[in-house]
Amino acid sequence: MFLGVLNTYSQEKRIESIAFLGAKKTKTHVLKKILNSKENQPFDSIVLHEDMTRLKRLPAISNAYFQTSCFDKKCKITITVEENFTLIPEVNFHKTVRQNIAYRIGAGEFNFLGRNMILGGFYQYNGFDSYGINFRAPTLFSAKWGLALNHQNWTSEEPLYFGNESANYKYQNISYEVLGLYEHNFKNRVQFGINFFKEKYNYLSGNTSTEIPTELDINKKLLKLIYTFDDLDYHYQYINGFKSEFYGQYVTSGNEYQDDFLIFWNDFFYFKRFGKRGNWANRLRVGLSSNDDTPFAPFALDNNVNLRGVGILVDRGTGSIVLNTEYRYTLYERNWFVIQGNVFTDAGTWRLPGGELSDFIDSDNLRIYSGIGVRLIHKKIFNAIFRIDYGHGLTKNASKGFVFGIGQYF
Repeated sequence: MFLGVLNTYSQEKRIESIAFLGAKKTKTHVLKKILNSKENQPFDSIVLHEDMTRLKRLPAISNAYFQTSCFDKKCKITITVEENFTLIPEVNFHKTVRQNIAYRIGAGEFNFLGRNMILGGFYQYNGFDSYGINFRAPTLFSAKWGLALNHQNWTSEEPLYFGNESANYKYQNISYEVLGLYEHNFKNRVQFGINFFKEKYNYLSGNTSTEIPTELDINKKLLKLIYTFDDLDYHYQYINGFKSEFYGQYVTSGNEYQDDFLIFWNDFFYFKRFGKRGNWANRLRVGLSSNDDTPFAPFALDNNVNLRGVGILVDRGTGSIVLNTEYRYTLYERNWFVIQGNVFTDAGTWRLPGGELSDFIDSDNLRIYSGIGVRLIHKKIFNAIFRIDYGHGLTKNASKGFVFGIGQYF
């Protein structure tokens, strides 16, 4: 009864005005468009709290909070936002399959024109030249509808596995993608669209098979669907809540070595804060694809994707189950700078190309890595997290090593 009275009372109040403080680069009319709270509409504190979470999810905003002043059932709302620095350079160094040093440079503007749009690009050299450019405008047409455009010309040396043998190929992927973006409500979003791409494979070295061509040049189409349920709450480097992200793709190729195939995977995230400094983070990925017996299987076993310390492109499969869990703890925090430590365990198992679901419980396909890491975090620059992890294998014939990157591992 008490809750009912409060709700009735809140519905009698109306929002007279919404003002923003702290928005220097971001256009305030863009922020207003994102809010579900609107001027001349009923005042609802629950919706307003959701709007603060919605603002904190934007790359441009590191924190947001509100104050209200109500008189005669008319409320003035003042929202204070703390903006991120959003023009982010990218400089990355890593090793190639042949253990040569490669580099990647680029930049991304995550609040392009102050309108919550993303524009970015990169150049990479790893023995071959690669580049990409992307544009994303989630509220281009309305508060719910947006558009994303991506183009990439990627070249790398890739190992392909067949039986107990492997060979290295020069792999090139030239793609053009367009996606529609739709936000149904505060927690549910959908992306859908099409990708036209060309794949090229050229044999470089290693053991090969008469059944595997030394050259391939294939035009493909990819239909993509991404559904996101997001109930995460952010407070600077801390995250709390649950998120699920489903990826579904259908690829048509039309050549004798690669049939049309379907692939899907789902990432489940769970974050829990402990005290003032602790944060438990978890990701479970479950994925399957068409089970063709081919060295071109889509799920990769890789340092930078799923198991820290395993190496670069160690194996491939047509199914994957991976659990990443880590405990993050803030060791030092002062003003904008944070040092965060973590301990982690990454575990995964794969279905072999052409294999059975029982492959998932075969001990030969199980990999477990554990280790420690550190993050250097700038609280006022979007995604300005430099991470170093050291992973050590706990299963037979395991490797070990360091993994460097920008942003949290997940």
